[in-house]
Amino acid sequence: MVNVDEQRAYARRLAAESIAEDDATGWFERLYAAAERGEAIVPWADLEPNPMLRAWARPGSGRAVVVGCGLGDDAEHLAGLGYDVTAFDVSETAVARARGRFPDSRVDYRVSDLLAPPAAWRRRFDLVVEIYTIQVLREDARRRAIAGTADLVAPGGTLLVIARAREEGDDPGRMPWPLTRAEIEAFPLPAIRIEDLHDDEDPPVRRWRAEFRRPAGS
Repeated sequence: MVNVDEQRAYARRLAAESIAEDDATGWFERLYAAAERGEAIVPWADLEPNPMLRAWARPGSGRAVVVGCGLGDDAEHLAGLGYDVTAFDVSETAVARARGRFPDSRVDYRVSDLLAPPAAWRRRFDLVVEIYTIQVLREDARRRAIAGTADLVAPGGTLLVIARAREEGDDPGRMPWPLTRAEIEAFPLPAIRIEDLHDDEDPPVRRWRAEFRRPAGS
């Protein structure tokens, strides 16, 4: 039987080691590779679309991108709604696994780092979805990820961010490190809606679901 607490502790240890080596994202590949070997689990990989994304998203069209796509469930959900989806992750193993899980997918899965995305993606996407990626980054990496995520949004496009939430003075605790409202408001795009929500876990987990829009002329 999998000890979930031990597996989460393992992921936190990988993150701490990587950050100590001044590598904000290298631990993702180590974690996904260990999970592929059956030696670990990926705590956020539920193998289904995020429920807060499902509740928000509607059938649509245009170019969408999923940031930190993991094993592909959110990307596949958007593709099923009619979007032309690009999905990327810094982990080669995660991307390979997503392709293997959905061999007939229309999603364009890519290996890429949010901290250094391709220049051709700048302001390219009509819908940008970021779920649970920024909350596992710290300090400068978090600030760069916030700016980089916003920079993917095309003129007139929408950004959806879903993350754990905390008050400004709260202890951020262990990874994942929840975002404050100030950090959510730091996305350099006009906010359409910032919701402070609780899921139905026991105990409930507080989360942000924030929607931003880049003005059509910018």
